Amino acid sequence: MGNFLSQFNDLISKEGDFKVPDVQLDFEDSSMSEHDIEAYSNVLHMLEPTGELLELLRNYEGCGDYIRQAIGSPGPETEAQAWSNVRPAVEKLKQFYRYSTSIEVHLPQILQTLCIGDVNKNLERHHALTRILCQLLDFVFEFDALKMKTPQIQNDFSYYRRCLSRGKLQQEGDIKSAMDEDELANHVSMFYAYPTPMLKMVTDVTTQFVARHRVGRSVSECLSTLAGVTYHSVSNSKKKPQRPETTAFCLRVMVISIIIYDHIDTQGAFGKNSPINIKQSVKAIQSFGNSNDTPNLLSALRYNTKHLNDATTPKAIKALIV
Repeated sequence: MGNFLSQFNDLISKEGDFKVPDVQLDFEDSSMSEHDIEAYSNVLHMLEPTGELLELLRNYEGCGDYIRQAIGSPGPETEAQAWSNVRPAVEKLKQFYRYSTSIEVHLPQILQTLCIGDVNKNLERHHALTRILCQLLDFVFEFDALKMKTPQIQNDFSYYRRCLSRGKLQQEGDIKSAMDEDELANHVSMFYAYPTPMLKMVTDVTTQFVARHRVGRSVSECLSTLAGVTYHSVSNSKKKPQRPETTAFCLRVMVISIIIYDHIDTQGAFGKNSPINIKQSVKAIQSFGNSNDTPNLLSALRYNTKHLNDATTPKAIKALIV
């Protein structure tokens, strides 16, 4: 992810102040020392399945044809065929949900290390863990972007729940499994009810962490720093060239950092006193974003932030995003 060393104090842009703390992050070197691997083994395990999960979602075809046949021409044969195809599809959907529950466990551990005490020193001292956090935020964006392009998920799971309500599993002879499956199905259904379920999970977990430990200021500082450092990695890419995939990664992390910041900071990310320069961030997306991500990045800011439509948000910012 690009050879980038960010060392800024007070950077003044034409659009206003964009203060980035003195933080060093290398987005291109993904190697880790043996110490880092041992120290962060538990959260590293959390990242291991992300590539496989994205590939599963990317290739998710859905069971629409079989379901339409079963509904349009109901009968033992069409219904059995739909059921035999929906069950393995739903197993994939449950994999995605189960991964989201691992975020509930591991994200607070990351925030505990990075956001308790001196945030800037923590980010540098634990730069490998900071990179892990960035990789998680990148996964969140990519997963949700794919999920929104896959309406088959909702259709397949709705049919699956309909079958459960008709006692399909009980008919197969395992009542306890049927009861357990029904409870799990409720949780999975709630997860997929949101357009961006992984972002919802990360935002909720972060909000709960802030409330529990009363560290809103520190977590806000961590997120605004990530937004600033990733922005400068992108904006300086003409002077310090980096690979296109590094630029795309940084923009995704920047946007997710801004969104979560906007949810946990009482003033939000769009006010005049925000440490995040929204104008420059949006311009970076427009100038450096690729054709696949750019519309999704802008839509994420438009539809997933909390304070964009507040009266305190400058009209110029609203016009830029809305």
